[in-house]
Amino acid sequence: MRPPTPHSALRQLDVLVGEWDMWAAGHTAGPVRTEFAWTEGGAFLVQRVDVGPETVLPAEWGANAPFPTVSVTGYDETAGDFTTLYADGRGVARTYRTDMSDGVWTQWRAAPGFHQRFTGAFGDRGNTITGGWEQSPDGELWSPDFDVTYTRIGKGK
Repeated sequence: MRPPTPHSALRQLDVLVGEWDMWAAGHTAGPVRTEFAWTEGGAFLVQRVDVGPETVLPAEWGANAPFPTVSVTGYDETAGDFTTLYADGRGVARTYRTDMSDGVWTQWRAAPGFHQRFTGAFGDRGNTITGGWEQSPDGELWSPDFDVTYTRIGKGK
């Protein structure tokens, strides 16, 4: 069986493909290895994140550290947007809307009591992403959750 033909809009996500070290919470958490890879012939982008022996996590994260995580992003041609399905080591499963435009990666979701949004800007010719997550109980008042910085492993995509 041959794989499906991916929608051309998925090429917007090519900038993510590869291995990254992620740092979070003011660089107190990390490095956390992050890999983005195409699956099903390029029809979906899979993100896998996990800690390694060199990873340091803040003590206050304790049992709330989400690792490992996996996300799958696909494109809905009818709606004209990306959807990301997320699951982690705590048993959390969420759905995010995703956008990639003008060198900025965004993800967001509206959920009763816990709205979230992420904005990350690409720098260093696509080899770094600097941004952060915010949270809101009502989708109106937002507060920072944690910052993140991704650095591509083996620069030069």
